[in-house]
Formats: sequence, structure tokens, C-alpha cells
Amino acid sequence: MGEGSIRKRKESKNGSTGCGVDSEDKQPTKATVLQKDVGLLSGVCLIVGTMIGSGIFISPKSVLLYSGAVGPCLLIWAACGVLATLGALCYAELGTMITKSGGEYPYLMEAFGPIIAYLYSWTTVMVLKPSSFAIITLSFAEYASTPFYPGCTPPLVVTKCLSAAAIFMIVTVNCLSVKLANYVQNFFTAAKLFIILIIVGAGIVMLAQGKSETLSNAFDGTSSSVGAIGLAFYNGLWAYDGWNQLNFITEELKNPFRNLPLAILIGIPLVSVCYVMVNVAYFTVMTTTELLLSPAVAVTFGERVLYPVSWIIPLFVVFSTFGSANGSCFTAGRLAYVSGREGHMVKILSYISLKRYTPSPALIFNGILAIFYIIPSDINTLINYFSFAQWVFYGLTALALIVMRFTRKELHRPVKVPIVIPGLMVLVSCYLVLAPIIDKPDLEYLYCTVFIFSGLLLYYPFIHRKVNWARELMRPITMHLQLLMEVVPPERSP
Repeated sequence: MGEGSIRKRKESKNGSTGCGVDSEDKQPTKATVLQKDVGLLSGVCLIVGTMIGSGIFISPKSVLLYSGAVGPCLLIWAACGVLATLGALCYAELGTMITKSGGEYPYLMEAFGPIIAYLYSWTTVMVLKPSSFAIITLSFAEYASTPFYPGCTPPLVVTKCLSAAAIFMIVTVNCLSVKLANYVQNFFTAAKLFIILIIVGAGIVMLAQGKSETLSNAFDGTSSSVGAIGLAFYNGLWAYDGWNQLNFITEELKNPFRNLPLAILIGIPLVSVCYVMVNVAYFTVMTTTELLLSPAVAVTFGERVLYPVSWIIPLFVVFSTFGSANGSCFTAGRLAYVSGREGHMVKILSYISLKRYTPSPALIFNGILAIFYIIPSDINTLINYFSFAQWVFYGLTALALIVMRFTRKELHRPVKVPIVIPGLMVLVSCYLVLAPIIDKPDLEYLYCTVFIFSGLLLYYPFIHRKVNWARELMRPITMHLQLLMEVVPPERSP
């Protein structure tokens, strides 16, 4: 009922454009689906802007801590970049073979069926994406409020309120327009590349002045423990997390067969070069001990090298975290939208705004969950335990690529990677899932696993059996929300 009245209103509005000039500016037959508004530049900015958060500026020390020396630390950063590129190439094959949005979700659905895909969407929509959004905005709030509290830590209530305000602002931008969200992403990505350029430029000047003591004995003190080197890789690869972001919005990419692999091949090597060069710059002015003791490495670097204008570093860290949060929100909404469309989440999440062509219910849902995740005192510990789940799904996705080489031979593959690459990614994923559990076997990992499989308690009655009373209950709620937000189900793609 609500859907019909909204659609009629749209048709009458479209029909009223009688003037020829109007019909050129405004396409009256625009289908109510997510529009292909994301080009190559925006795609690269989404990958780069989401991968580079605040970590490289604040705490790039875990890799150094476990590797034990400068030389292996830089080699591990570069090797992690190569591994991230290989992983992303697997996603390029999957994304050009199955051109559906939603990240890993459609690939797991195609290879392993609905249950694995449902468990992925359940874990990611309910925990991984909103909690990641919450953590990034909390980080943003911390650095944005610090200048107003010199010499002490900002009160918790201030950072939490500022974080909630950032979530509200980012969700609003993303609900208003895909193009506006892209402009925001492009601007903040340019800002973080600008500050990286300044840090790297300053580092080159320092090297030219002969400040290379830390780099001269690069392999002194190298860790000989295989476990420690493994943990250095574990931390390095987390800094590269986000290389799969573009697969969440495949349906909105202009010419995905060209732009998806191209954006991956531009974006991830660019991030790798940035990470290695920034670390080299840090080592020109700090010893390994100073770097490990610094609370915020880039700020210490700025105070020593850019003294009169050292304030620009914390300012650009704020920009960097805000851009990262925007990218996280942009892609999270697409997963909730796709799983709602497939019937694995409530139907309202798959509806899109009639006027703005954005998945606003899915974006708002992700924002509300993120605000709930801000409330607990220490969310970081909880999420660290859940992080192993992310690599379980990365490994399953690489395995899906191998499986579909045999089960779906008929699918057209514009990009085809050697089968050794997904095999390597499966092994890397297995290691990254097991390493932290073996290193520190906590009961929390069991709780996380129980939560993931608890999704099956909802799957059987509501999705597999489709019980009538649940549908009767949801129908009026869906209709009222639909009228309130002026959203409609997406039209089927031809």
C-alpha cells in the first residue's frame, strides 16, 4: 500500500517533466536501483582512504616490536603489501565474475550456499562493520578533542559525544547522496596523502642531511623466533585491512570489469609505498627505542622536524580518521542492503530512497548499531577477539574462488589469477586465524564463535521456514518505516 502510493508520487513527478531541456537534465525513467556513480578515481580513493586510518600515524610499532630491527620491519611492511595485493587480485577475479555488491557475501553464497553467506552477513552486519565504524570515530573524537585539554586526557563523555556526532554526520552525508559521500571520501583521501607526502619529503631531507644512523645497522637485533616474525606479519596485515572495500559496491561502479581491477592495482601498491616510506621517514629522526616509546609517532616526528607548524600533523590525523570512517560507513550500508535483498536480514534494509537513490535504511541501521558500540567502556578488547572471524571469511572467500574454478566453469572471468594465489591466501588466512589463538588462548574466542553460530537460531525459523507470525508482525512495521523514510524496494535489474 505504502509502496504503491510512493511509487505513484514518483511517476507523477517524472511525468510532469514536459520540457525537452528538463528531460535531458533529469532522466524521467531512472530506475529505483543504486546508481552507477562511482568512477575509477572514487574507487581508488575508497580503497586508499579506508586502508589508511590513524594507525600509520599513531602506532606503527607492533611490526617493529616483533621483528626486532629496522631492516626486517621495513621488509615485512613491503611483504604485507604484496600479500594484500595478491588477496585483492583474488577479489578482482570474483568481483568481475559475479558483479554483485556486498563484498564476500555473494561469492560465499555462490560457492557454499546460503548458510555460510548468512553467517557472514550476520557477523559482519551485526558486529564487525558497526564496531569498526565506532572504533574509527572514537579515534577521531580523541584526536579532535585533545587540543582543547592540554596536558591531560579528554573526558570520556566528551570523546563519546563527539564520536556519536561524527557517526550522525557521516550517516547523514551518505544518506543524502552517493556523489556527496564520494566527494567527502576523495577530499579526505587527498588530505591524508598530502600529509604523508610532507612526512616522506621531510624524511628525504633528513636522509640528505646524513641522518641515517638508525638505518645504517638495519639488521642488528633481528628476532630469530618464527612466532615473533609471524606476529609481526599479523600486525602488518591488519594495517592493510580494507583492500576488499570496492567489492562491497560493485553494482555502483562504472564499468566494473575495467575499474575494479585497475583501482586495486593502483590503490594497494600506493598504500604499500606510503607505509614503507613513512616508516623510513620516522627512522631518520627516531631510534627504534624512541619509536617504541612514543605515544603518537607522527606527532613526535612533527615536533622534531616541522616545529613551527607541527600542529598540522594532529589536524591531518583527524582528517584521516574521519575519511576512514566515511569509507567504512559507505561500504557497510551496501552489505546490509544486499543481505536484506536476499532475505537474510529484515526486508526494510533492502529498500532505497526514492529521491536520493541511497540505501538509507541500511546506512541508518549501521549508524544506530555503531552508537550502541560506543557506549561500553572498552570496545577495543571485544573487537580484537572478533578480528579472527574476519580472516576466517577472507580464507573462505579465497577457497570459494578455488571451488568455483571447478563447480562454475561456465562463468565468464575477465580477470583470472593463477590458482596458486588463492591457495596462498587460504594458508595465510589459516595462519592469521590460528596465530593469535595459539599465542594467547582466551575464552573470549569461544564466546565469539558461539555468537557467530548463534545466528543459526534465527536462520532456521525466520529464513529457512519463513514462519507466518514473523511476517505478519513485520509487515506493518516495514510499511510505516517505508512511509516515514520514503523508501521503496529496489527494482529488479534487467
